Amino acid sequence: MSPRGAALFDVDGTLVDSTYLHAVTWWEAFRQSGHRVPMAEIHRTIGMGSDHLIDHLLGADRDGDEDETIRTAHGTLFAQYWERLAPLDGAAELLRACAKRGWTVVLASSAHGPELEAMRRALDAEDAITAVTGSDDVSASKPAPDLVQSALERSGVDAGSAVFIGDTVWDVRASHRAGVPCLAVLSGGYPERDLREAGAREVYEGPADLVGHLDSSLLAEPGARGG
Repeated sequence: MSPRGAALFDVDGTLVDSTYLHAVTWWEAFRQSGHRVPMAEIHRTIGMGSDHLIDHLLGADRDGDEDETIRTAHGTLFAQYWERLAPLDGAAELLRACAKRGWTVVLASSAHGPELEAMRRALDAEDAITAVTGSDDVSASKPAPDLVQSALERSGVDAGSAVFIGDTVWDVRASHRAGVPCLAVLSGGYPERDLREAGAREVYEGPADLVGHLDSSLLAEPGARGG
């Protein structure tokens, strides 16, 4: 029988407590290339793909020859934290609760290969996860809808039978463009107002809060949500 519904999860900041590690390591990567970028500005871009992030912070009309150096520096700096990454409170419980209710659980992360594997190890919830997609699988990064669409393909359901769970305005915009309703969590540091203005249908403090409100959320039961 075909899956009745899919719960598509962003990982950084939604399930794993890594948002501010990314902000710090991007700050240092920019500094190493001679750019002083305020960390608050960097934080507001976390959740974008790295190409959009650099464009947004340094300007699309810049000389892009150093972009790969900046990306590589960020990746190297962030890799120092891989084995210390920690799941957010309730993250594994949320994945297992969704799977138990009949949702096909798919991770949809902007991370690539080894970095995504490190986050999966931190989550330690492989028994609840049906499929995973990452930046290596798509040609355009968030806020483009490609990653959400890739997750849909892996889930085997259409957009009308899925829910996306993320923590940034870029997650919300990407899911909206893919035609998938989005639940948002505040664990990535984005204000609730910004998430709702971007189109989030529901907002929760974090994974543990969402677990406590599953019965009244869009994740109550596959096929049961309206609108």
